[in-house]
Amino acid sequence: MANMQQPIWNFEQEPFVDEAPDETAFNLRAYFDRMKDEKLQQYNPEWSDEQLIEWDGNFTAEGNLLIACSERDVDPEEYRRVMTQNIEYRNRMRPALLRHEATGHGPVPPAGAVGQVHDLS
Repeated sequence: MANMQQPIWNFEQEPFVDEAPDETAFNLRAYFDRMKDEKLQQYNPEWSDEQLIEWDGNFTAEGNLLIACSERDVDPEEYRRVMTQNIEYRNRMRPALLRHEATGHGPVPPAGAVGQVHDLS
């Protein structure tokens, strides 16, 4: 059995602000949680759909994101909208999470800690 490492990110559990979530919405957030931070920081919102699809590398020939167990397709427009929210989440959480990961000290900020400042020193 493969040992699956959980990501340090927990965007999947952040409150939804602009949609009533369905299974696909949670799956897309979980997909972004597993994206390496180095890759995410390469993202350019100015890319064409074709550039976005090539950069991500996990889109179907029809131009939809390939994610398992989803009720509906995720097109580049939805991908970009949720990616923007994900970037905002990571920018807010990155300092505390990376400090915790590097030192192993202090609590990991709880899911849904929107806009809260956590001193993990």
